[in-house]
Amino acid sequence: MTFRPLATLALLALATLLGACQSVDGATRRMAEAFTPYRAEVVQGNFVSREQQLALYEGMTQLQVRELLGTPLLTSVFHGQRWDYIFTMKRRGVEPQRYHLRLFFSDSGLLERYEGDEMPSEAEFVERITPKRKYKVPQLEATEEQLQRFAPEEGEAVAVPQSQPTPRPPGSYPPLEE
Repeated sequence: MTFRPLATLALLALATLLGACQSVDGATRRMAEAFTPYRAEVVQGNFVSREQQLALYEGMTQLQVRELLGTPLLTSVFHGQRWDYIFTMKRRGVEPQRYHLRLFFSDSGLLERYEGDEMPSEAEFVERITPKRKYKVPQLEATEEQLQRFAPEEGEAVAVPQSQPTPRPPGSYPPLEE
């Protein structure tokens, strides 16, 4: 008969330990994230901005496209007239970025069409990859009261620095024009 209270006590202890494991798991994960070693950010491919994408037009040569977007990440032997611009980036504290743009050329080497993801503008991309920091931005404009502290007193002469001619180093030629 003493077995039943021991089993109940063991089950109660097991349930308590399992419940504690859940909270320990969250705490240990946060602690592990704080002490993780440095991970290099991984950037692969060419970033193509919306501005570059809008500069593409039908009839561009492959050379013009390469000058505008750079060398494509992928060119296939089986799809010789297709270029793939793929960009991926993994950075700690920022959502991973992945963009894909496919360009299709005619047999004569002229751009026929392109398709792919909606590309962000350069400003949007910088905003997406910049980790959100919580700090107060200082006010960078001076008030009229603050500027008055630097105003010259009445009757005080304001010294304007005068530029002095640069001395010529010894052994140099005289200037061509004076």
